[in-house]
Amino acid sequence: MNRYPVWKYAIILVALLVGAIYTLPNFFGESPAVQVSSARASVKVDATTQARVEEALKAAGLTPELVSLDASSVKARFDSTDNQLKAKEAIEKALVPDPTSPGYVVALNLLSRSPAWLSALHAGPMYLGLDLRGGVHFMLQVDMQAALTKKAESLAGDLRSILREKNVRHGGINRNGQAIEVRLRDQATLAAAKAVLTDQFPDLQSTDAPDGTEYKLVATIKPEAARRVQDQALKQNITTLHNRINELGVAEPVIQQQGQDRIVVQLPGVQDTAKAKDILGRTATLEVRLVDESTEARSAESGAGAVPFGAEKYPDRSGQAVIVKKQVILTGENLTDAQPGFESQTQEPTVNLTLDAKGARIFKDVTRENINKRMAIILFEKGKGEVVTAPVIRSEISGGRVQISGRMTTHEAFDTSLLLRAG
Repeated sequence: MNRYPVWKYAIILVALLVGAIYTLPNFFGESPAVQVSSARASVKVDATTQARVEEALKAAGLTPELVSLDASSVKARFDSTDNQLKAKEAIEKALVPDPTSPGYVVALNLLSRSPAWLSALHAGPMYLGLDLRGGVHFMLQVDMQAALTKKAESLAGDLRSILREKNVRHGGINRNGQAIEVRLRDQATLAAAKAVLTDQFPDLQSTDAPDGTEYKLVATIKPEAARRVQDQALKQNITTLHNRINELGVAEPVIQQQGQDRIVVQLPGVQDTAKAKDILGRTATLEVRLVDESTEARSAESGAGAVPFGAEKYPDRSGQAVIVKKQVILTGENLTDAQPGFESQTQEPTVNLTLDAKGARIFKDVTRENINKRMAIILFEKGKGEVVTAPVIRSEISGGRVQISGRMTTHEAFDTSLLLRAG
């Protein structure tokens, strides 16, 4: 006679059956594969990319076991490493005609051999670490001194602007390493400058001493503020690494802090060490320039003439040429934050930029003097520039907050803001 009712045995049986099904992927093993992902925020990986990959493989006489498309990459699975290497070469030749300006990342990887019906049930194999699966191990060091120097440079620019606004006259502001030196003529001006530092710059501490007939005020970043800058730099790098590793398709990477300034990265299953290193080392910089509105520039945009002297040509996201002036109005150094968002009226994806005091003042002056003219925001990756957007200036923009948009997807807005913060 059963001790327990039948329904309890049925529940146990169902649990065992479900458990058995979800352990099956561990018995199929892994196959060598080639993964194609975007190398730039403006390059999309979609069904068209999948079709191009399939055409390249067919032209090379290679038959993959499976070609799949997910949210961010195309993956092709093969039966041997020889075919994997041949496939990588064929795909790179088709998708990356110019290695100096790659639009796609073509990397070696490993994929589960699980059948489609198991994948449809979201059943995946247990992911193993480097000791059981192999892969890549990186030890990265964050340049903390560079982070502090950049912070000091930003504070020096802000201090220069605030002293001008407060009508505090000085003999010059210079940055010496991570110290900001201000020369002042007399004791009264020194007291006024110290008052500005106390009120407006809580992250700075100062000392002063006579310097000939003048006074020299030396401001340095407080230890607790320096620790915040270093912690932020470390956390930003870890976040950036997490997002960039998604391009390699690593399901369970290990990214953790080691010590005060080091980050350990372990990528189980990744075979292409050089490609992993290349992706992790990507940076981006931002430049704001005015668009050249001359007749010669319009002719150069259409390809009918040469680029005018003092101007340069860059493509926009649709591939259309834009002629911009060489003079740089603002750079990424004036950028304190970049976050993705949405335009309040159209709900179009945007990137919201926050400028420091110097950048806000310059941007206000430039927009006031160039109403009804176009301003280009250019993103540089690996030395190649691309115009993210080139809007018409409708009015003066003050406050240091800038919103950029222009036919970008939510994913592109997120990637662009990420690259700008990391760069």
